[in-house]
Amino acid sequence: MTGATFGDRLDDAFGRWGQLCVGIDPHAWLLSDWNLPDTADGAETFGRLVVAACAGRVGLVKPQLAFYERFGSRGYLAFERVLADAHAAELLVIADVKRGDLGTSVAAYGEAWLTPGSPLEVDAITVNAYMGVGSLEPVFELAAAAGKGLFVLSATSNPEASAVQRARVPDGPYAGGTVARAVFDDVAERNLGAGATGRLGSIGVVLGATLDLADFGLDLSAAPPFGATPILAPGFGHQGAHVADLGNLFGGYAQTVIVSESRSVLSAGPERIGQAIARRVLEAGAARG
Repeated sequence: MTGATFGDRLDDAFGRWGQLCVGIDPHAWLLSDWNLPDTADGAETFGRLVVAACAGRVGLVKPQLAFYERFGSRGYLAFERVLADAHAAELLVIADVKRGDLGTSVAAYGEAWLTPGSPLEVDAITVNAYMGVGSLEPVFELAAAAGKGLFVLSATSNPEASAVQRARVPDGPYAGGTVARAVFDDVAERNLGAGATGRLGSIGVVLGATLDLADFGLDLSAAPPFGATPILAPGFGHQGAHVADLGNLFGGYAQTVIVSESRSVLSAGPERIGQAIARRVLEAGAARG
């Protein structure tokens, strides 16, 4: 889909392959279980095997940079090679990098990950709006210009985040709502303001699938017909959320949700990962209806 927005490409991937996204997280223990060394080379082999298993089965992968960054420059080279395989397989790649900063610094992060032709080019990245959603403005602009996507942390499943994300905004356009709700509403307004004609917008949010989202002040009962905010939802599988509950968890936004699974798929090992992915795709498809 040359020239399409990220939201349009995501919707196309949903239509062709379903909503499952496979994480690429080479934990040291997983590398050991896969009989691979806990090195950059081992992480590269792991990632490339996961990509090969995903090709023709799912439309999305989410590699976690941290597990490559721990190996320094060799880890980055390994990550680039995994990305190259994913691009060749025509998978949409969401790099889990959680970048966030101000001004030219956050712009530089955006340039690294979203510039066409960059060695680290991906389709979308996760970003952190702790300094305010507006602090990410340079990255929003870069993403829009390049047809890329962003996923802004809104309500995350780690208990340490609750005090911040459930806190009430004291003033401004989102006064009285929770921080998580303010992030969601800001992103939703940006998607609608972009004049999207497709079903999905290109800026998404991260919402943990194991949370009671009502506790975070989030009302997901109805999604707009155009430019709906995509939701990247970690927590399915190993962490305890069930894909069969997709509608109960995300209401009217259920069909915008990227069902992210990592350990529940990766723990199947290199010989059985393809079967594990196929099984989870069927379960996610049944939940979608």
